[in-house]
Amino acid sequence: MSFSRTATIRGRSYTFHHLKELMAKASEEKSGDQLAGIAAADTSERIAAKLVLSELTLAEIRDNPLLPAEEDEVTRIIESHIDEQVYREIKNWSAAELREYILQTSTGGAEIQRLSLGLTSEMIAAAAKLMSNLDLMQAAAKINILTTCNHTIGQRGVLAGRAQPNHPADSIRGMKASLYEALSYGIGDAVIGINPVIDTAHSVKELLLATKEVMERWKVPTQNCVLAHITTQMRAIGLGAPADMVFQSLAGTQQGNKAFGIDAALLDEADELIRREGTGSGPNRWYFETGQGSELSSEAHAGIDQLTLEARCYGLARHYKPFMVNTVVGFIGPEYLYDSKQVIRAALEDHFMGKLHGLPMGVDVCYTNHMKADQNDMDNLSVLLASAGVNFLIGVPMADDCMLNYQSTSYHDIATVRELQGLRPAPAFERWLEDMGLMENGRLTGRAGDAAIFA
Repeated sequence: MSFSRTATIRGRSYTFHHLKELMAKASEEKSGDQLAGIAAADTSERIAAKLVLSELTLAEIRDNPLLPAEEDEVTRIIESHIDEQVYREIKNWSAAELREYILQTSTGGAEIQRLSLGLTSEMIAAAAKLMSNLDLMQAAAKINILTTCNHTIGQRGVLAGRAQPNHPADSIRGMKASLYEALSYGIGDAVIGINPVIDTAHSVKELLLATKEVMERWKVPTQNCVLAHITTQMRAIGLGAPADMVFQSLAGTQQGNKAFGIDAALLDEADELIRREGTGSGPNRWYFETGQGSELSSEAHAGIDQLTLEARCYGLARHYKPFMVNTVVGFIGPEYLYDSKQVIRAALEDHFMGKLHGLPMGVDVCYTNHMKADQNDMDNLSVLLASAGVNFLIGVPMADDCMLNYQSTSYHDIATVRELQGLRPAPAFERWLEDMGLMENGRLTGRAGDAAIFA
């Protein structure tokens, strides 16, 4: 369809010739969009774009695809999940009316989740572009997404933690030392998830066997996963590795996923494998990671802004009913999110958009050392996300990942956020912590933080 819209701000007219252009220029300032040459030139143009976007109907957004279905399998998957009856009820709403409905005090989480069945990822992205940071938090906090692998996370009042005991040489002994520290702080209820240095089936199998041995020896109610490439994990499972879940990073375009070495057919194959041969007992067997900017890195962004591409990642992810999804929000660096202000904004956008897609969203609250950010900024973001109902955060020793060389949140940071916000570990995990003498009445005991108890 032809598309041209104009808005006038203080006597100056701004014309947007394509929905792709309008969506990009309606985004909050992001260095990645500027690098791609698609961002608004200034605040006035950004406001004009938001004004035009706010008046578009959801039908107009759907009828002007940014990446046509005949060209892109991510678009086809997103479209395949639209509940046409729900869509017909809301297709004449403007993007602003969608935003207002979500934010109304009287609108509950169940209503929002039903509404989401009729939304494309681009509609969800449009709503996010019209929200303030506080709006994004309020909206996300209404939505509770529970998922089950071996155990369930996502309950209201629960903040789970991924234990990320990476080691720069994949040392089993070093990994276990880090893992025991995590468990001693009450972290690991989301998953024991390791980023391997050595991407071979044998190495992945050894890490999965080691984590499973800890889980069984100490009766830890959690899930394990090694975040190698999906094909490596599949080979490891074929060798008998005990994997509760499989992992993969996702992009928002078919070409972006090709750069990751994946497509929908491969994800389908892995999905069948983990359900047939995986060791997880529940229905949710996937762990996905995303992050604004990855498509630009592989020159696969198709002129689409990074927020909208991130929303499309979530449209792809929901097809596989994952146990957990997280945006590694500041991992790529200042090329895509220049400073802490942009990182905080992107994290709140991603969390909201994931939740509105019906996904169990977590965030790796992180930054790279060449970014204009520091650990205090990450502390701030952790509290904002906890207030917004994030499902889980990532924990690494001392907030410094010695293998991936970036800064995240520590095990004791997550424990502190729980204490500050009155949040708890997942119920089964909390009962285990009580049995271990590490927690009592929802608070860590004096034994917490002492990994020697596992010696």
